[in-house]
Amino acid sequence: MRVERIPTLRDNYTYLVIDPASNEAAVIDAPEAAPVIARIEKLGVRLTKVLSTHHHLDHSGANPELASRYHVPVIGHASDSARIPGFTSGVNEGETVGVGGLEAEVVFIPAHTRGHVAYVFPGAVFCGDTLFAGGCGRLFEGDPRMMHEALNVKLAKLPAETRVYCGHEYTEANLRFALTLEPGNAALVARMTQVKARRAGAAKDWHDATEAEMTIPSTLADERATNPFMRASSPELLANVRKLLPETPADPVSVLGAVRALKDKF
Repeated sequence: MRVERIPTLRDNYTYLVIDPASNEAAVIDAPEAAPVIARIEKLGVRLTKVLSTHHHLDHSGANPELASRYHVPVIGHASDSARIPGFTSGVNEGETVGVGGLEAEVVFIPAHTRGHVAYVFPGAVFCGDTLFAGGCGRLFEGDPRMMHEALNVKLAKLPAETRVYCGHEYTEANLRFALTLEPGNAALVARMTQVKARRAGAAKDWHDATEAEMTIPSTLADERATNPFMRASSPELLANVRKLLPETPADPVSVLGAVRALKDKF
């Protein structure tokens, strides 16, 4: 499997998942068409599907144009048929989506939105805005219990080496917040150093970004070690959360809710 990272809008990632054996490809989370079309034409791949993790326009705005140009279906969670632009086919938890000889399992991870899904290919998960590198998306339509289920039950059970392809280049800001809760986390400190070095040479226009400045993908092991939204059992994190929000109970759902509230104010 080959994954092309296409910089779109101001900080979005759009992905082109390619099966080299068949030259078939699927695009995941496309908010604007021109950069995607340019990459497809440059590589000479055959687009067969447009996949959306959720309905927000900064992930789905280009769906109709791409579907019309390449005569392909637009796929998203069945519950979002009225909200995903260009929607033609609905999928549910446990179903699969094929791209040539590749197959992705659909994992239902509502939290950021109520119809959010992830596409789990062999060795890689495309998780939109539910899980970020070093963070997670805002709970626009979900709650902390849903976030815990999505991050620490469903996604956490994937193999540690699974590559995490999320929706935005937010890693440095996310880790800056994470360090306020776990300043003694050596893995987190080391990761921040690496991320800062990568981002030091960032292009002024995100459309011109190169792979050298991209912090995505991470791995699930990285997130388990450094992402506060996957570390509700960390004693250091809990102690620092309680300094800021003293009434926070110790159960994972309450801790995650408190961390999300703190992040929203950061």
